[in-house]
Amino acid sequence: MDEPATEEALHRGRAAVLADLTADGVAGPAEVSQLEEAVAHRRWWAAQWPAGAAFVPGLLAQDMQDALLETRGRWPLCPRCVGADPHALLVEPELGEDPHWVCPISGEPLAPVGRLGEARP
Repeated sequence: MDEPATEEALHRGRAAVLADLTADGVAGPAEVSQLEEAVAHRRWWAAQWPAGAAFVPGLLAQDMQDALLETRGRWPLCPRCVGADPHALLVEPELGEDPHWVCPISGEPLAPVGRLGEARP
């Protein structure tokens, strides 16, 4: 994959994760800064493995889950399992194209990464 395609994948991934952060009400300055750090890291990663640039949106979502776990707790929480212990959604596939948010309890895909707002009941 060439550099413009890699940059496009990075921008698409950034926009998707920012949309999910916004939909969940956690797109403050600190979180956006964490996202920018993740994008910078994935830029290096995609430069090392250009064929993997299509995997960047899911990887950025996972990067933000890790970053927010340290500062805010689990993210995003499953909006569908009412009454269950709060649990974070997973990104599936872990390394693949077209990543989705999936409930780890039901196994049900709730929304594509970038469209978390659609997962709300």
